[in-house]
Amino acid sequence: MARPWLKLKRTGNLSRWHTRVFPAPWETEAGGLQVQGQPNQLIETEVFQALQRLHMTIFSQSVSPCGKFLAAGNNYGQIAIFSLSAALSSEAKEESKKPVVTFQAHDGPVYSMVSTDRHLLSAGDGEVKAWLWAEILKKGCKELWRRQPPYRTSLEVPEINALLLVPKENSLILAGGDCQLHTMDLETGTFTRALRGHTDYIHCLALRERSPEVLSGGEDGAVRLWDLRTVREVQTIEVYKHEECSRPHNGRWIGCLATDSDWMVCGGGPALTLWHLRSSTPTTIFPMRAPQKHVTFYQDLILSAGQGRCVNHWQLSGELKAQVPGSSPGLLSLSLNQQPAAPECKVLTVAGSSCRVDVFTNLGYRAFSLSF
Repeated sequence: MARPWLKLKRTGNLSRWHTRVFPAPWETEAGGLQVQGQPNQLIETEVFQALQRLHMTIFSQSVSPCGKFLAAGNNYGQIAIFSLSAALSSEAKEESKKPVVTFQAHDGPVYSMVSTDRHLLSAGDGEVKAWLWAEILKKGCKELWRRQPPYRTSLEVPEINALLLVPKENSLILAGGDCQLHTMDLETGTFTRALRGHTDYIHCLALRERSPEVLSGGEDGAVRLWDLRTVREVQTIEVYKHEECSRPHNGRWIGCLATDSDWMVCGGGPALTLWHLRSSTPTTIFPMRAPQKHVTFYQDLILSAGQGRCVNHWQLSGELKAQVPGSSPGLLSLSLNQQPAAPECKVLTVAGSSCRVDVFTNLGYRAFSLSF
């Protein structure tokens, strides 16, 4: 059987490749190229799609308001919608683990997503977009609106790495490459304030609802606390300056953080560490060598993931309770579906440097994987 000669050409974006399929030297143009009766154009499409999946990274996830669907955003700017209820059904087939709809949301990667009662919000390079969940599920994937924060120059198009909902204010906070936190009123779509203090990229945000305060962490190695009532920075913790947390060989960047009342956990270049916020004191240093990219509180545990395949289960004392392997070589996002409207879909989903989203029905093992 004749085989095509494949050539790959990088087109300026590491995540996008141009594929061309050439006839083998012994084939003539008149004869054309066919493999198992497939025309040349079909083979080219299949090869391109296979390469896309091979080089895919899933940066973000968000659960629908009803709790029965999961949105995942990748490095090609695509958003895939999976039916968790269908995939978890006792009658589920392999097709149930595929997207019910996939659409092009951004020109570049989908770095972050969140869901409101009605909308799916997604962020990419320099802009945030809104989509109606009701229309998405009808496979009508037309954007409702798009907004761009007021950047310093019109030529600046920094990525938006993090989105955070503030329900009491009905507002959205965006942060990323321009080193600022931008607050947007979701009712009017206008940007109301900018919080300045970071000196480098911001990677992550977390909300202290009782205060209300927002925490932000970034490349400058600092976790900053902002009072949303006074619009001022009220506390700064430079994690890398604490000897017990510092790991100079990994850098000073903060890549993940989460908060639970007076407690915060953060990690990245410095060690994953539990902090008491009122005293700005590190209380537990978790013995994890690999930098962590996502962390969350869950009941009496802390869940973290980053370099490596495993989701790590930590006790607050610092003891590693479990390491549960996933299918991706590196993990970038964890999503806990705790929507009360769909208790049958209460799962942990994990994604990263592959085209798969791992589903954990029990925190102790991976039940199956969804696939872009």
